[in-house]
Amino acid sequence: MKGHTIKDWLLVTRPWSFPASTMPVLVTMMFLWSKGFEMSWLLGFMALVNIILVHAAGNVWSDYFDYKKGVDADDTYGVRILTDKLFTPKEVLTLSVTIQVFAVAMGLLMVYLTGITLLWFGLAGIALSLLYPPLKYAALGDIVIMACYALLPMLGTTFICSGDIVPEVLWLAVPVGSITVAILHANNTRDVETDGRAKIHTFAMLTGRQFAIGMYVFELILPYLWLIVTAFLGLVSPRTVLTLITLPIALGNCKKMLSYRTGGIKAIASLDEATAKLQLAFSLMLAISLIVDALTL
Repeated sequence: MKGHTIKDWLLVTRPWSFPASTMPVLVTMMFLWSKGFEMSWLLGFMALVNIILVHAAGNVWSDYFDYKKGVDADDTYGVRILTDKLFTPKEVLTLSVTIQVFAVAMGLLMVYLTGITLLWFGLAGIALSLLYPPLKYAALGDIVIMACYALLPMLGTTFICSGDIVPEVLWLAVPVGSITVAILHANNTRDVETDGRAKIHTFAMLTGRQFAIGMYVFELILPYLWLIVTAFLGLVSPRTVLTLITLPIALGNCKKMLSYRTGGIKAIASLDEATAKLQLAFSLMLAISLIVDALTL
């Protein structure tokens, strides 16, 4: 691993995508605090670092397999680390394995500090991360992303921080997870033709791009409608509707997706990154609403 700076290695992990993994943990911690749970902030911080490691390893692992499968080529958008020969496949694979080793070691330490229950969350997360490439190629990527970056981390974080599994956090997992799935969906909608050439199958390919465009819009609007309805029903805090402040960002992304009909692929080339930024804004506002709840207990 010579000839690369630390910044180069960091960029390989796609740090712009980390809001998809860090925000579920942060929102869960604020949720527990707002509900008055006794919680370990140190363990919560460890969970935050650990999921970044798992996410980084998964990103690099996926890029390696996409290159080997021919999904990423000279004329595709997105990650170009391997197609532009900036790194060799061996370097990328070694990086993924190295990060995963650190993630597993840290995860085992957290199991020791919390309990065996966490082991099952960890095993499920690692298994889905390693199996993500073939599952993505079989149109199951959206389901894996919802599990890995919403359901598992949010339930797991409740156990890590409080010692109990708190199912009520799943009311918040739906809106957070929906935006994260939209990150992948934006990518897959853009890459319908090139993914088809590589003979893989994504949800966007199975439904067709026109339906996929509508699905993306639904995935961005659902979180706001969900929080309005669940807040009205008393299932989540009324303050969570403060996330509506970020609605203009979501609508802007929807407009960009709809502009494919006139602007073509270039119009949505960077929509996955824009959706990750929405995730950051939305989840931070959701966390802030829960902080306000905690301070007014």
